[in-house]
Amino acid sequence: MAYDEGLAERTRRSFAQRGVLPTEKKMFGGLCFMVRGHMTLGVSGDKLMLRLSKEEADAALARPDTRVMDFTGREMKGFLYVAPEGLERDEQLDDWVGRVLAFNATKAPK
Repeated sequence: MAYDEGLAERTRRSFAQRGVLPTEKKMFGGLCFMVRGHMTLGVSGDKLMLRLSKEEADAALARPDTRVMDFTGREMKGFLYVAPEGLERDEQLDDWVGRVLAFNATKAPK
């Protein structure tokens, strides 16, 4: 399972700045961050994987640095990949972390 350790560490810091300590789990060929029992985001290679509401995921697809996650060969609704160019600055990563945590808060804990 290859994933960008630098991006994973930046993600950990972003969660920590919000007082959130996710559980880390290796899955989807990378490292996933679980909050309240739900996958929120992950690092796969040099990309970020996100879990958003269908509406927010659809809106985010207008950005040139995002695409639908197709890990299994078919599109996964509400899951996106963010390319490295959309994660160059910490502010960009922090924005995504805020979005996934907001969506996560709408789900009942597992």
